[in-house]
Amino acid sequence: MADRILSQDEIDDVFRNLGEATEGEAVRKAQAYDFRRPDRIPNDQLRSIHLLHDDFARSVGSSLSAFLRSYVVVNLISVEQLSFAEFIKALPSPSCIVSLAMRPFEGNAVLEICHSVIFPILEMLLGGSGKNCTKIEREITEIERTILDDVFRIILQDLKSAWQGVSAIDFVVEGHETEPQMLQMLSPNEAVVAVSMEIRVGENSGLINIGIPSIVIKMLRQKFDQQGTARKAQPGEGEHARVLKLLKPATVQADARLNGPTLRLNDLLKLDVDDVLTFDYSTKKEIDLTLNGKTKFVGHIVANGSRRSFRVTNECASGG
Repeated sequence: MADRILSQDEIDDVFRNLGEATEGEAVRKAQAYDFRRPDRIPNDQLRSIHLLHDDFARSVGSSLSAFLRSYVVVNLISVEQLSFAEFIKALPSPSCIVSLAMRPFEGNAVLEICHSVIFPILEMLLGGSGKNCTKIEREITEIERTILDDVFRIILQDLKSAWQGVSAIDFVVEGHETEPQMLQMLSPNEAVVAVSMEIRVGENSGLINIGIPSIVIKMLRQKFDQQGTARKAQPGEGEHARVLKLLKPATVQADARLNGPTLRLNDLLKLDVDDVLTFDYSTKKEIDLTLNGKTKFVGHIVANGSRRSFRVTNECASGG
């Protein structure tokens, strides 16, 4: 074939089409990336952490209620990824902050409890009612920290139990701080998973904040995936037996009812004194036994000494 010389218009068309294809391909493949947070974790793992700390919130609420002998409720508010600088900036000053080792992993977590509930808890531990609503802004003393050791022990024990399904992490207090700006355990741009919970102690309420380095959580990615798979598996006989054991003490409302014929409202309104209403219900006909409003059995009313009892003759086919 003889060589063909392209015209200038044809050359321009080739470059124009090439440019449009390159731009379209770039748009399809482009993804946003934050270079300041290279260790962000995926959303599915974040949802697993949310479920984990939701269980922890209920557990620690019950534990603190028993320990303080007072009404304590803990509710999970949010689980999000922040830089360590953003997490520290959101903490009040002064506050009760604890640095936690996460053995056997390297790195430290942060636990913060605001003063609006710390001082009522201290008052309860010292014999008071904890109802003093006076706002206290001072720092916690060394003696008060010692008094709070049992409270932190209970919180960390429940936190360890909540994480047990993912990994055996031993949370240990390594240090105390009152000013968030003094925490230097992580670089400002390092990502953390910030867990925020509301705690109500009697009439007082405040926040509990936990910051966990994202790098530690990323190391446990496979553990989270295994936990999700186990959660979807069908319960075994042991789980069925455990649930049945929990349900056995439950109270069930049982009623034996005569389901007679229906009556139109118009006929009911016409009833007068000395009128006779025939139900036409034979004494030999079986009646229904309902459990919590649902028909489960059929049988007869029988005499048991001076009492009336129900003898079950069959299970109701339509019972739920």
